[in-house]
Amino acid sequence: MRDLSGVFKAYDIRGVVGEQIDQELVRSIGAAFARLVGGPSVVIGHDMRDSSPGLAAAFAEGVAAQGVDVVSIGLASTDMLYFASGSLDMPGAMFTASHNPAQYNGIKLCRAGAAPVGQDTGLSEIRADVEAGTADLGGSGTVTERDMLADYAAHLRTLVDLSTSRPLRIVVDAGNGMGGHTVPSVFAGLPIEVTPMYFELDGSFPNHEANPLDPKNIVDLQAKVREVGADAGVAFDGDADRCFIVDENGDAVSPSAITALVAVRELAKDPGATVIHNLITSHAVPEIVREHGGNPVRTRVGHSFIKEEMARTGAIFGGEHSAHYYFRDFWRADTGMLAAMHVLAALGEQDGPLSELTRDYARYAASGEVNSTVRDQADRIAAIKAEFGGRDGVELDELDGLTVTLPDGSWFNLRASNTEPLLRLNVEAADDAAVAALRDEVLAIVRA
Repeated sequence: MRDLSGVFKAYDIRGVVGEQIDQELVRSIGAAFARLVGGPSVVIGHDMRDSSPGLAAAFAEGVAAQGVDVVSIGLASTDMLYFASGSLDMPGAMFTASHNPAQYNGIKLCRAGAAPVGQDTGLSEIRADVEAGTADLGGSGTVTERDMLADYAAHLRTLVDLSTSRPLRIVVDAGNGMGGHTVPSVFAGLPIEVTPMYFELDGSFPNHEANPLDPKNIVDLQAKVREVGADAGVAFDGDADRCFIVDENGDAVSPSAITALVAVRELAKDPGATVIHNLITSHAVPEIVREHGGNPVRTRVGHSFIKEEMARTGAIFGGEHSAHYYFRDFWRADTGMLAAMHVLAALGEQDGPLSELTRDYARYAASGEVNSTVRDQADRIAAIKAEFGGRDGVELDELDGLTVTLPDGSWFNLRASNTEPLLRLNVEAADDAAVAALRDEVLAIVRA
């Protein structure tokens, strides 16, 4: 029996091609997925990595062998695959390793309507089926090709109207990922001039890692925005389901500020609606949601928790500190493109610069994620709990890791990584000096 514990993650399947993932394994996963979801059809897309077309084809063979038909949409961003799953009402498979290095690949799976398949919603069954040896039923499902790019772009443009925006100039860094495939279609004919950076599809990522949350990966974008005098810059990750925004000065706009901005726009369409935010987003997010008549609901980190809570509450929108943005009108799936369009629409509706527009949404200073390698994660979290738990006015919350809120309103969250011997620290306070002081106090205990 093959051990797949290193490949099946909490939310997807991912590993090094040729060592952990190959076409034989993927063919078996395709067969197991077809058995899990039943017929009659499955839609498949893939990113620009060299290994992706072959892996997607092997997966399709496994699906067809179970007598289930396949619709292949070819090159796609992850949110484009979610669009196909939602609009065609089919289960879906997206071949991508997102921002991971070139030697990796993986599969993101969803049920019809882009409903997520995670460890507790199907991945564990697929893994057990594959480890046991999925039977080839000798079925003869068909494989057909369908281009969904134009339909995807048209659908997004029904959700955010940029046609009446004042003329804008933006720089887009696609990181040699799938944004280079989708951006030209989405923005074609709009009053938005796009200066492209690294639009060439190249899964070896020759210019920089396609992970815009790491500050070193947006340096080129920041410089180009300042050089050409752009109104804004947008960076996408490898599979273009996340976006990161910089303002006209080249300064990064925090994903929490983007979450608040988009929430306000969505609440204007549906007053009193629920907005989901994970527990690491800025406290400004629930404050602003309440100020605009909405109902903020806090969740654990991770797209499966966000999507489940959106389904339970009927939330109109959800945002995470990691620049994932979820929309009820997009089958509760995450789409960086739609979030970017909201930001540009808000910018284009008024005459001020983006820095001024987003200032009201960024009320506090934050540390960003600070990682520490530790031998015993639980022991270090317990030490922090013991140190802070006895202080007057301190609130402790263990929804996801440990969140400590101090009497002055500053707070931090300490969470264990699911895959590495790391503790992840996020701190928020009134200003940079207060953030640094609290961060250093916590790290002194964590790293002792």
